[in-house]
Amino acid sequence: MKEVDYIVVGLGIAGISFCEELENNYKSFIAFDNNKVTSTKVAAGVINPVVLKRFTPVWNAKLHVSSSILFYKQLSKKIDSKLFQETSMFRIFKSIAEQNNWMVASDKKELEEFLEPKTISNDYVHINAPFGFGKVNSTGKIDTIALIEKYKKYLQLENKYQNNTFNYSLLTFKNQQVIYNNVVSKKIVFCEGSSVNKNPFFPKVAQHSKAAILIPNKGEYLTIKSNDLKLDAMLKSSLFIIPLGNDFYKVGATYDRDDVSVQITTQARDELILKLKEIITCDFEVVDQVAGIRPTTRDRRPFLGSLTDNQQLFFFNGLGTRGITAAPSLAKILFNFTENSIEIRFFFSSLDISKALGFIGVSKFVKR
Repeated sequence: MKEVDYIVVGLGIAGISFCEELENNYKSFIAFDNNKVTSTKVAAGVINPVVLKRFTPVWNAKLHVSSSILFYKQLSKKIDSKLFQETSMFRIFKSIAEQNNWMVASDKKELEEFLEPKTISNDYVHINAPFGFGKVNSTGKIDTIALIEKYKKYLQLENKYQNNTFNYSLLTFKNQQVIYNNVVSKKIVFCEGSSVNKNPFFPKVAQHSKAAILIPNKGEYLTIKSNDLKLDAMLKSSLFIIPLGNDFYKVGATYDRDDVSVQITTQARDELILKLKEIITCDFEVVDQVAGIRPTTRDRRPFLGSLTDNQQLFFFNGLGTRGITAAPSLAKILFNFTENSIEIRFFFSSLDISKALGFIGVSKFVKR
């Protein structure tokens, strides 16, 4: 039997971030993942501290952004791969009123370090932006495919990764030990994204309201090639346009809570092309389309913690559209909870998730 401190199930951005926290604290572990399509793998990989629809800060923006940029820079060196690239982000203004709203928002304490107050004129020949742009600071993009592939190879070389589907029926808890196949562990952390709804140890609905806890939200992206666009910054309007290099761009995304398959659709393709043609004025070719399922919650707050009747079993989930930005700092919070019983200090959840799930340490002040 192999003995470790932790079993980690799932190697999207939540799982990778938690594995890194374990390594940084000299904890032994083994990770399980079956290479299925994840929201991390198909995500845009954007670090962005601002909700650009309403000009408001992302939840816990200052904590998450500073932690994530440092995390990806350090991880890039560790696995010898250029994962992170600092890239400017512009929000297209649709009117003078939006320019004024942006200026007002940039003067707020929680946004002043993230929003440049001055309107930037549009010098891109093929971008339709007569009212110019607002510039967002502390932004960047992550190569999510390289992140997952290179990190798994790194763990394989360290003998810390098994490429197979986790079989819940083989998991047992005995004498303060977590036993799975030939592995004995002190604790197990499930970082499965939307797949957690198939996990028999995870409660699917709140005890009191009977509302679904995790809500799958499908997103689809296009990759386009345009020789004439010549865009060197990330652009946000009704969708994101993200430069990938060599005249390729990622465009998206859609939001669909009804279709929870990972199959691409012509409906999403048509929607994205229609929106794109409102923004750019040059020819382009669609060269790829991908789909993934985001793990979202009703109040847009992540959940992480242990079950009250089994404090060897933990969940790290509900990161929604902000996983790339939030996961590194949340992994630190979860580790401090699992190892040191330090409170998970979040804003109060509108669902009061900790009571609804029987969780300890989710979305509010709770002690173990």
